[in-house]
Order: sequence, then C-alpha cells, then structure tokens
Amino acid sequence: MSRPGRERSRRILIVGGGFVGMVVARRLERRIDRRHAIELVTPENFMLYHPFLPEVASGTIDPRAVVVPLRRALRRTRLTIGEVERVEHDRRSASVRLPHGAVVERAYDEIVLAPGSRSRVSHVPGLAEHGIGFKTLAEAIWLRNRVLSQLDRAEAMDDPRARRQALTFVFVGGGYAGIEALGELEDLVRDALPLYRTVAPQEPRWLMVEAGPRILRELDEDLAADARRRLEERGVEFRIGTRLEAVEPGRVRLSDGEVIAADTVVWTTGVHPVALARRSGLPVDATGRLLVDPYLRVQGLEGAWGAGDAAAVPDVTTGGLVPATAQHALREARRLADNLASTVDGDGGLRPFRWKHKGSVVSLGHYEGVANPLGIRVRGFPAWFLHRTYHLFAMPTLGRRVRIAADWTVALLFARDVSQLGSLTTPREAFLRALESDDNGPHGAGGSEADGDAPRSDRPGG
Repeated sequence: MSRPGRERSRRILIVGGGFVGMVVARRLERRIDRRHAIELVTPENFMLYHPFLPEVASGTIDPRAVVVPLRRALRRTRLTIGEVERVEHDRRSASVRLPHGAVVERAYDEIVLAPGSRSRVSHVPGLAEHGIGFKTLAEAIWLRNRVLSQLDRAEAMDDPRARRQALTFVFVGGGYAGIEALGELEDLVRDALPLYRTVAPQEPRWLMVEAGPRILRELDEDLAADARRRLEERGVEFRIGTRLEAVEPGRVRLSDGEVIAADTVVWTTGVHPVALARRSGLPVDATGRLLVDPYLRVQGLEGAWGAGDAAAVPDVTTGGLVPATAQHALREARRLADNLASTVDGDGGLRPFRWKHKGSVVSLGHYEGVANPLGIRVRGFPAWFLHRTYHLFAMPTLGRRVRIAADWTVALLFARDVSQLGSLTTPREAFLRALESDDNGPHGAGGSEADGDAPRSDRPGG
C-alpha cells in the first residue's frame, strides 16, 4: 500500500538562486523521488557568497572563487535564467520575465520563495547619481577599481585640495558589510601606497557615517568598541549618530552640518526584501517580508514555502524573528528542504526550524577582527583567522573552498596585486576612441585590409 502523497508527481518551483535557493535545490535532489520535477528561476546563473565580497573588493580573493555555477552544482534541477515578476498562487502559476524580455508562465504544485534582498537605499538627494552600493559582485569589483584609480589620479595632481577630495572615501552604514568593506579597502590602500611616489601615507582619508548610537549593533558593546578602536588606530574617522543628508559632485553633507569633500561614497546601510511577495498579494509584514510559520510554510497557504532575507522567520527559541545571517539562512534552507521532501513524498511529519545563534565573526582587514563564538570574546588575529575559517567551511562546494584557500596562500607568499582594471566595465570605450581618432585613417568603414594588423588568413573566408 502506497503512502499518502505518492500517488502523483509534483512540480517544485524555487524562486531565487541565492544561498537559500541553491541549498534547497541541492538537498531536494538528494531527498525526493526522481519523479518530482524541480525548477529554479534566478536572474544569474551563479550563487554569490556575500560574506566574501569585502575580500573580493580588496583583491584578496578572485571574484570567480566566491560564486558557485548553478548549472554545475545542480544536476537534476532545471535552471531558468529570468526574474519572477508575480506569483498567482491560487492558479499555481508564476510569471517569469526572461533576459530577452519575453514573459512566460511556469506552473507548479509547490513553490519555494527565496528571492533575497536588495540594498536599502534611502531617498538621499544625489545618492543615486553619485553613490555606490555594496551588495553585488559588480559593485565590489567596481569599488576596488575606484579606490586604485583614485590613487592614480592623486599621483598626478598638484592641488592639495583636489588630492584630498580624490583620496577621501565615505562609507555610510556601520554594520557588518560597511565595517568589513572599509577595513579591507583601507588595507588594500595601505599595501599599495609604497608604489606611489607622491602620495603620503596620511593622505588617504576614511570615514564611517553611522546614524545609530554605535557600529556593529549585532555585537555586544565591548567588542564593537574594540573594533572601532582598532580602526581608529589605523586612521579611520567615525561620525556616530549622524546621517547622510545629501551627496553632491565632490562632496557630502551630513546631518550635523559638516560638509566633507569626497569623490567616493559607499552606501551599506542594510537591505530590504525583494518586493515579489507584496506584488503577488502574499502575506507580508510591515517591512515586506513574507510571513512564514516555524515550519517555513507561508502562513495560510498550502504548497508555499519561504526562507532567507525575504522571509520573516519565527525564532522559536527567543520568540522574536530569526536574524538575516548566512549561518541562519543555511540552516533554514536545510530545514525547508527536509520539510518539503516529507510533504511531497509523504515520509513523515514536519519539524520546526530551530537554531540557536552561535555568535558572530567580523573581519577588519589587516589581520584583525572581533568575534564572539559561543559567547567567548575573541579579538585581533585569532578573530580574523576565525572569520576566515568559518566562512571557508560555510562556502558551498569543495572546489570553491580550494580556490579560496589557494588565493589566501598566494596572498601570504606574494605582494598584493594592485592592478586597476576599471576598463573592464566599459569594454567598448577603446574601440569607440579608435573610431573617433585621427589615427584611424581616411578609409572609415570601407578601409582596406592593409589598415588592420590581422593577415588575410585570419579573416573569415581568407
């Protein structure tokens, strides 16, 4: 006699290819019967491990090492590159916009909503035009190139005020992302400065603007104060209890009236959930997060599940909500996959998500950090090493761990790479300059093959 739930196959649609989406898909591939179909819809064909973005920005880790190719990681799952615009759960259908603009419908029996989050951008005048976030791989790479290009610019400047403006870097938001990004980039500049003949060590200026009463509110006050003290010893300035009021070309205005000349403003004040659940009329809280029960089922809906940054997950140990951290997202994904597998295969009851926070680790760059694993306060090099070790083992797939460990080993043995590759973001610029240049010759679009460098045999049909 067959168990309940085994009478038919199920179509499982996973929305979002981030940490939760990928882990759920991989675990389902191992847990559920092969007659069930799994599909994952995501805008990118890779999963990005966000905790390593600061080290990508500083050049310690190669950008390709912190992304997991989904097509290689998922063997049974159908991968669709696109973005789910709306879910009509009463019809068990999702509208997916594909990269070329077409919209297709995806039918499902069970849906996992893990679309993730985006940078929480305030309506600060000028921020959209002159600021940069720190949420994506492209932003981390751009910021590294920006910092190095500002050093190059300053090297060629004679005006002290212009140099100071070029070498002032303002970070807004004193949470994990802002503190770790600032610490890593300050470390990058410290290593690069000996290569610049006219830029003095004291010229680069680093400012952290935090609207709250202190930085790193996720840590206890003593550890947060220690992190601030260590950064201040490296020359970092703090504006606590201060808001960013406006960003103008070459300067920022703060709520205390201070005006700072700066060309680079980095916005790291947190994230907000992707608005898919709200657009779809699904139950959400005041912040737009999907309301789920302790079993990670969407409240009041059968066949819908949610986890990660876009979900308000109850914390059964404290009575509050689970924080949006990597360690919680990993465990949420595993519990969700197990509960969903039990549902579609009828293999047993559901278990609530239960995970006690094990502490936090924060890297400050320059072989420094703070941490409180299991409530034990750790500072300096041991905390920095603990940060690296924890996230290395949390990184999905053995191949990526080996790549990251190899990058760290190279960084210990050789000088840091300070190549500025900003042109990668504008690949056609050199080509367009060549077209506009007088050196292009009189032939224009009909120029002879003798104008080029390639021999006849290298041309199509040659």
